[in-house]
Amino acid sequence: MAGCDKDRKIIPRSLLFGNPDRITARISPEGSKISFLAPHNGVLNIWVGPSGDPGSAKPVTNDTTRGIRSYAWAFTSRHIIYLQDKNGDENWRIFCVLLDSGEIKDLTPFDGVRSHIQALSPKFPKEAIIGLNKRDPEYHDLFRLNIETGDLTPFLENREFAGFDIDDNFHLRMASKMTADGGTEVFRRVEDGWESFWKVGMEDALTTGTIGFNKAGDRVYLIDSRDRNTAGLYIFGLDDSKKELIAEDQHADFGGCMVHPTEKYVQAVAFNYERLHWKILDPTVAADFDILRKLDDGDMTVVSRTLDDTIWIVAYSVDDGPLRYYFYDRSQTSATFLFTDKEKLHGQPLAKMSPVVISARDGLDLVSYYTLPKGCDSNGDGRPDHPLPMLLYVHGGPWGRDYWGFDPIHQWLANRGYAVLSVNFRGSTGFGKNFINAGNMEWGRKMHDDLVDAVNWAVSSGIADPGKVAIMGGSYGGYATLAGLTLTPQLFACGVDIVGPSNLITLLETIPPYWKPAIEQFTTRVGDFRTEEGRALLKERSPLTYVDRIVRPLLIGQGANDPRVKQNEADQIVHAMQEKGLPVTYVLYPDEGHGFARPENRLSFYAVAEAFLAEHLGGMFEPIGKDFEGASLCVPAGMGEVPGLAEALESKH
Repeated sequence: MAGCDKDRKIIPRSLLFGNPDRITARISPEGSKISFLAPHNGVLNIWVGPSGDPGSAKPVTNDTTRGIRSYAWAFTSRHIIYLQDKNGDENWRIFCVLLDSGEIKDLTPFDGVRSHIQALSPKFPKEAIIGLNKRDPEYHDLFRLNIETGDLTPFLENREFAGFDIDDNFHLRMASKMTADGGTEVFRRVEDGWESFWKVGMEDALTTGTIGFNKAGDRVYLIDSRDRNTAGLYIFGLDDSKKELIAEDQHADFGGCMVHPTEKYVQAVAFNYERLHWKILDPTVAADFDILRKLDDGDMTVVSRTLDDTIWIVAYSVDDGPLRYYFYDRSQTSATFLFTDKEKLHGQPLAKMSPVVISARDGLDLVSYYTLPKGCDSNGDGRPDHPLPMLLYVHGGPWGRDYWGFDPIHQWLANRGYAVLSVNFRGSTGFGKNFINAGNMEWGRKMHDDLVDAVNWAVSSGIADPGKVAIMGGSYGGYATLAGLTLTPQLFACGVDIVGPSNLITLLETIPPYWKPAIEQFTTRVGDFRTEEGRALLKERSPLTYVDRIVRPLLIGQGANDPRVKQNEADQIVHAMQEKGLPVTYVLYPDEGHGFARPENRLSFYAVAEAFLAEHLGGMFEPIGKDFEGASLCVPAGMGEVPGLAEALESKH
């Protein structure tokens, strides 16, 4: 058996991957109400109650399928706006809850149309500026929406822009679009037209952009990496083009900020290299931060605040426990504990996550995180008493990153007896533009080399048993899994691919239409499917090209409605492996998209993955049991490859 503690208590999968108790706590703009997401009849819905008594909150929505994950208070404090799609298709509709009556309105009842909220303003509390790609699937026209009546008034017919900047007066100030070289051109509004304002080269495009205006609306807050490596926060004058630095960090990009709700000046700026830290700029909040830093452990974030800035909702993220929410009254400098996101995590044998900087073969620093099974490090030196089976868990994007904090995948796998390692490989965001750009055109090459180097570090450090290393991930992490089993076929004992592309040409040929205005981000950083040379490169980097090299077992999970990585990406490699008699298990969800939103589906897939990993790495295993109840999974291939899978499916039906 893998791991060190033979008496280790199994943490139920349902506790790690099921619905949270309460999450996404928010205070209403005037402070009288508190809201959060919590299960109602087993599905995540919005609950609202008095801010002084969250225990008396009641559900105000009745979603019965996917659950609500994204919502916001309108500035009326009497309406809540939320987004929902159908079966993972990402064609979001905007809904509004009228709290006085309980009525729920579908404000964008258009099939096959993707909606988004562009701007909300306290000056127009019953309105929103929204984008709809109803006229043209590639471009979002802007509309002024009355959230109470549903009335839509045309605001801008858009035939060229990918993004907009709108101030609190609902004045359209700037717009941006991608240039042919993968950069960005920003335009400013002049009378009824546009004039080019500034250009950002491809090398800075992922680390430069605007994030709102000052109170007067004549200066814009700008994240900028031009003429530097890490992205700092600046304020830029729209009339005089004067640029002033507000905050910077030599190791990490700008990672978020607190802006006063009505005065619109920056109070604090976050940066995250290995861990989150704040730079306090406003003396009036310095004492509050001092109080809150002593209140609880972990990385602290103010997640919601009232318009008058007297009440904050504060969240603390730790690596070995649930997310903790507090109600903080600034006028009384008093904090009241609200709740955790998963109360039953208390008392579970949760493991610590350790940051480490691993050196790639060319000297690049890879900020990484690993978790060891509890009880495996008897002398506390951060290394297990003997090498362990290990999962390399690769993040998606690839223009995203891994963070320190509670990770259910890390906890699940460590609890089953595996070491778990997550690597911020080149191309990951947050560590400066040089680090991102080091990943350009390096899919299946240096980006994969970084993962290999991290595995070699884990082996040489005595963490990983070299014969029992698996690779797993979603989206780009799924691609990395397929690349791992084809490009380095002997390195990994098995792989788990979740919604990962197998063929980079078909991936880029079938991107959603609303991504096409930004297609140059892919063609300049991954490969250009529109040219013969680019297609040759993409074919060379596609796992499907090397399917005959696969010698290790593979598990694939896919959503049938995925708009980003189409089902065909899984179908292609499964078919090719079947033709060659290679072992593959394919789990398909007809009511999911890019990942598994429904907890029943998550539970079922991780139950299959756990049995699969136990078979090939030897870890502990919680039987599938009832984890298929309510799940939509079907298994088009390889049902017999995973112990207990066929029996569990048969009993489900």
